[in-house]
Amino acid sequence: MTRDAFRQRFYARFYDPAFRAEDAAVARLETIAWQAYEDERKAPVTAKAGEGFADPDYDLSVEWRDTAQRIQAAQARQRDPATRSRILVINGSARNDATCPGEMSKSHRLAKRVESIVTADDMDADMLDLSLLASNHDSHIHPCKACVSTAMPLCHWPCSCYPNHSLGQVNDEMAGIYERFAACHAVIIVTPVYWYQSPGPLKLMIDRLVCADGGNPDPSSTSGKDPEKAKRLELEGWPYPKHLAGRAYGVVVHGDVAGIEGARAALTDWLDWMGLIEAGAQARLDRFIGYYEPYATSHDALDHDESVQAETDNVARAVINAVNAIRQGKLHRPDEALKPPRAK
Repeated sequence: MTRDAFRQRFYARFYDPAFRAEDAAVARLETIAWQAYEDERKAPVTAKAGEGFADPDYDLSVEWRDTAQRIQAAQARQRDPATRSRILVINGSARNDATCPGEMSKSHRLAKRVESIVTADDMDADMLDLSLLASNHDSHIHPCKACVSTAMPLCHWPCSCYPNHSLGQVNDEMAGIYERFAACHAVIIVTPVYWYQSPGPLKLMIDRLVCADGGNPDPSSTSGKDPEKAKRLELEGWPYPKHLAGRAYGVVVHGDVAGIEGARAALTDWLDWMGLIEAGAQARLDRFIGYYEPYATSHDALDHDESVQAETDNVARAVINAVNAIRQGKLHRPDEALKPPRAK
């Protein structure tokens, strides 16, 4: 990017005339930011990786290490039989009552039903509301850069692409989301259909979870993002670890005209691939709400559709049953001991 283009983009954050009194300070900050961009200071604070890493002398991002340690602690809690069962409930809608529509989504309402069923069964419900990306100040899920397409070991667990301070790509919510997935015993996704697909925030999260399926927990082994080292590691025989395998899942997909079956199939196929355990047929729900009826009365249609409400409740109950069975050692993936002939 040219200096002028960088300056223009940086100053766009300070368009409000209220900032004019601090133009000199903003100019000084812009100079510092430009130098970070020029020097590619992606991770400006590092420390030696140390013992336990392939290259103890590697300068490891302290932010990445903190995220990795929190994920490891969450995994340890999740595996402890003494901990309470925890279900991650995800609202996949991109709209909420704090954004321009000024009205909560049907997905949010259904997710709250799921949450209430989970807590009533004496389990912890962790509500991940992805619609907050549209209303929280400077909160993001930055896009996946597809490092895995170069070589699997280049995709680090957790993702090391962000934060990237040289590009101003900060406040990435995925660091916390990885930890929440690691801590849960099951996940239930409640989502609408946007043009035959998952909404943008949900799809961004799904893409960034690629590192949970085969990702490399040691960035020092690839000297960060060294493609040649990563390719050699993969060709030597990569184990493709499934970091979230063994958790249960349920899915609720709703629409008003088309696309529900395809969206539901894409979600369940993804979760199956990740090694999660489906909680039965009643945990995989796709339904129309107000089929070809006006958008203006869609919430009324949900109010009147008591069957959809009850089916959503059953998704939660099926997942609760699966969690109990998994933690008691009574439910396993039937194919978990089979080695795939084409691992990836």
